Formats: sequence, C-alpha cells, structure tokens
Amino acid sequence: MKITVVGAGAVGASCAEYIAIKNFASEVVLLDIKENFAEGKAMDLMQTSSLNYFDTKIIGSTNDYSKTENSNIAIITSGIPRKPGMTREELIGINAGIVNNVVSQLLKYSPEVILVIVSNPMDTMTYLVNKQFNLEKNKVIGMGGILDSARFKYRIAEALKCPISDVDGMVIGGHSDTGMIPLIGKATRNGISIDTLLTNSIKEKIVHETKIGGATLTSMLGTSAWYAPGAAVSSLVHSIACDQRKMFTCSVYLNGEYNLDDICIGVPVIIGSNGVHEIIKLDLSENETEDLKTSARSVKSTNLLLDSIDLK
Repeated sequence: MKITVVGAGAVGASCAEYIAIKNFASEVVLLDIKENFAEGKAMDLMQTSSLNYFDTKIIGSTNDYSKTENSNIAIITSGIPRKPGMTREELIGINAGIVNNVVSQLLKYSPEVILVIVSNPMDTMTYLVNKQFNLEKNKVIGMGGILDSARFKYRIAEALKCPISDVDGMVIGGHSDTGMIPLIGKATRNGISIDTLLTNSIKEKIVHETKIGGATLTSMLGTSAWYAPGAAVSSLVHSIACDQRKMFTCSVYLNGEYNLDDICIGVPVIIGSNGVHEIIKLDLSENETEDLKTSARSVKSTNLLLDSIDLK
C-alpha cells in the first residue's frame, strides 16, 4: 500500500506520522514545493521508526511527482490559510489553482488513486476536484466531518466527565463554523441519549464550542491545528487501506441524496477499499433537515466563486 501526502507542513507531516505509526502502509511519500522541506520531514520521521516500532518507509520529495507513481491513496493538504485582509474570493482563487495542479500531477502517475481532500475551503475544493476531473465519485473524499465529529465527541465527554470511548456523536453539513451541524439529539453515552444526561444549556454550549472548534485552536496556537486533523486523515486512510468499512462523516458528491444535488457536503458514509462504498441516509428531524438545507446553500454560495476562476 503506497500513500502520498502532498504538503509537508504541520498537517501533512502529522498525517504521515500517524499513518506510519499505524504500520498498515508499505510506503508514504511526502511531497512539498519548498526545497528539501519534505526530505527533511521524512528523514526526521524515519529516525523515529526504531523508537515507535514501525516499518513503513517514508520518503520526501521536492515537487517530483514521479516519486508518487502507483499511489493507492493521495492526501492533499496543499494551500494557504486565509490571511488578514484576504477576501474569500482571493483565498479560493489561490487554493483552487493549487489543488487543481496537484490533482493533475497526481493523476499522471496514479490514474486509479483515491483522493482525500483536506485543503480549505474543504467542501468547495472537493467539489472542484469532482467537477474538474473525470473521476469516479467514490474516489474523491473530503475529510472535514471526521475532524468535526471528533471535536464534538471531545466536548461531550468533557461535559459528562467520562471516557471519550463511552461517547458516540456525529457532525454533518459543511466544514465551517456556520455550516456544521452537530447532531446533539442523536449523541449517546454507551447507547444512552445525552438528552437524559445533560441540561439544555450544557448541550447548547457543546454545540457552540464544536462549531468554533477550529477557530478556538487557531486563536490559541496562532495557526491551524494539526494533531487532530492528522489523526482524522489517518483513520480515514486506514479504513480504505484495510477495507474496514467504517462509518465516517465525509464530504462527498451528492446526486439526490438528502434531496441535495450537485454539491459536496458532509454526510455519513461507509469507507472501504473502493473509497466511498455507501452513503448512509439518516432519519433527520425537521430542524436538522432545515439546518442541512441552510448549510448546503452556504456551501453552494462558496462554490459559485469557482465560476470566475480560470483553471485551464
């Protein structure tokens, strides 16, 4: 199993580290445009292999996509964060160009690769790849909902003062502060609805803190988080590589599911060796359905910004 990670920054390096430590891949290729950066990260990670007991080979490359040849899975973390004074249009224009070029290069050497999109805005970048390239829909997967759901479960366990392994919860919708929908009414502790365990005010607090989870960490760290995103990616990739058929919330292309068309947005899916094996239909409440429609409108509004970008 050969896995490529494009972008050797904090998130990309974290992805490579967690994948290597889980020891299910034979090779991880870490690629970056900065001279010797990926090579240095790869060397540093390989020097932990005898300490962390993994046999996965990690190699780094400066923008040489031939090193990615015959990759089974490729993770795209490339792009820039939004900077002060930068408009959404400017951010999307830059990142769309980067993601488009990266996918073009990957497909030259690995035409059957399964693509995992991490670059932001994640739902729109996943949509871009679906529309720009003639790929099977099951092979283009946006990661964001896995991370959002992990943050949701963290907040629930924190409120319940219980082990996080007791908690089950899911976030659907767009991967943004305003777009995500923590399904608080479906969250449980060992099968018991948290509706019976927590007050309404605490549940509202959990939902709010989940939605601003990324922004909270950015304000504390001065940059985006990387440990949890890397762990989220590695769990997704592990399920593909080992055909685990795990259920995750992922941003995938919808064609009528949830009464939504021509959009990539977070919904529960089964992930296995072919990528997305099945889109799961949740029984949503009236409020949850309306929230998903609202989230979809916001994602589609962002997608429209792609129309003004020349990617040829």
